[in-house]
Amino acid sequence: MKLHPLTGTLLAAGVLITGTASALTLNPLEWWKPRGATPVAVADGTAATNAAAPAPVPPIAAQGRVPDYRTIVKTFGPAVVGITVSGVHQAALEEQGGPPGAGSDPFFQFFRGLPGFEGRLRGNPQQPFRGQGSGFIVSSDGLVLTNAHVVREAREVNVKLADRREFSAKVLGSDPVTDVAVLRIAAKNLPTVRLGDPARLEVGDPVLAIGAPFGFEQSATQGIVSAKGRSLPGDAVVPFIQTDAAVNPGNSGGPLFDGSGNVVGINAQIYSQTGGYQGLAFAIPIDVALKIKDQIVATGKATHARLGVSVQELNQALAESFGLARPDGALVAQVAEGSAAQQAGLKPGDVILEVNGQAVQRSGELSTLIGMAAPGERVALKVWRDKAARSVDARLGGIDESEALAGPAAPEGGQLGLAVRPLTRQERREAGVEQGLLIENVGGAAARAGVEPGDLLLAVNGKPVASIEQVRSLLVGKPRSVALLVQRDGDKIFVPVTLG
Repeated sequence: MKLHPLTGTLLAAGVLITGTASALTLNPLEWWKPRGATPVAVADGTAATNAAAPAPVPPIAAQGRVPDYRTIVKTFGPAVVGITVSGVHQAALEEQGGPPGAGSDPFFQFFRGLPGFEGRLRGNPQQPFRGQGSGFIVSSDGLVLTNAHVVREAREVNVKLADRREFSAKVLGSDPVTDVAVLRIAAKNLPTVRLGDPARLEVGDPVLAIGAPFGFEQSATQGIVSAKGRSLPGDAVVPFIQTDAAVNPGNSGGPLFDGSGNVVGINAQIYSQTGGYQGLAFAIPIDVALKIKDQIVATGKATHARLGVSVQELNQALAESFGLARPDGALVAQVAEGSAAQQAGLKPGDVILEVNGQAVQRSGELSTLIGMAAPGERVALKVWRDKAARSVDARLGGIDESEALAGPAAPEGGQLGLAVRPLTRQERREAGVEQGLLIENVGGAAARAGVEPGDLLLAVNGKPVASIEQVRSLLVGKPRSVALLVQRDGDKIFVPVTLG
């Protein structure tokens, strides 16, 4: 996914090598090799040698002191695997030297920067590729977790254990929405990781990543938890764990351990302007991954619920416009036709404060709570409307893989300064609205807030407007700020405007 050029790019933390079987290969530096029958941990709390029954592994204490990273690597490193894939990528036109904008596809970003990639792709719509990533074993009978983008378009998947044994893997299923995939290899008595609870993580806690950056298997890097609950562009469902542990292409799918040796996440993305590590890495919380794993093992696929709203972040100006003391909640900017939200009576201008009693402080939290629920599930929403809280019950719908969950809408930037006129019947029909005002000229506070000529003004502080008189009546009390619902290029957003 691509961010503004001045801020950088979020990249899948994997490395792929394009070309045929004779393409560039990497010789991994295997600095750690298990010796003899070293005990290893498995998910049920027992331990195993290569053929022996597992024995308990005590927790690795980290409270109040530096974690014992050496013991974590020795104990759980054998459960971390390298993954190689091969397949054929159907290149988009822009990847073949097409029109401006080539490279906006996330897959192109995943490849770009590898030697010779652009030259080999140009003019060839089907490009063989080979790729590398990481993963980890979660059950002793061969269940492996990794990222969905690691096995995307792969025809062959190979898993290499820390003891250098290799197995052909079957992809049981993958979920592009959360970027989680589940593999199965035909092996028994395998070492496994011990699973932890991301909810117990705090910012500043130590973490350890193990994976195969650039193909160098069993590489360990350490850092701290930098933030929790990050909502990234295009990934509204996952509340990412942000760390400063060095994660590079090839680390994708590898485990993130806490200071006690428990897996708390799957390393998935990096934020970078160069394609390499620059201090910002993001991991999928393991509880999210396990929910997806259970669905895939049971049915072969994962499903996600859909409310059918487009939401945006509240700031203090918007909160005051709606009568809220704090900018907490998810502001509904648009309600999809025929959606669960519409059937439940949600409206643009509503602020969703809670889902099933769980507070929603940021808009991204709503996407996570809804996206991880099951289609058909009923949810109790606490909604702020007309400066009062009310309860709304909704029965959630489903979402297709190709359909993006309603994530944060992009709000524009605060005395009103609008020249408006009512819409003609033709303009209302073309815009798909029942009423509104066409903004012909903008100045003052509205211009500073980002309102533009040509925008459609649909509501002020959640009240629909169809005439200049209605707008004036809503400004009689000389409020400090107002929230304008405008439509631009088919999209509806609330714009906070600070007055006088």
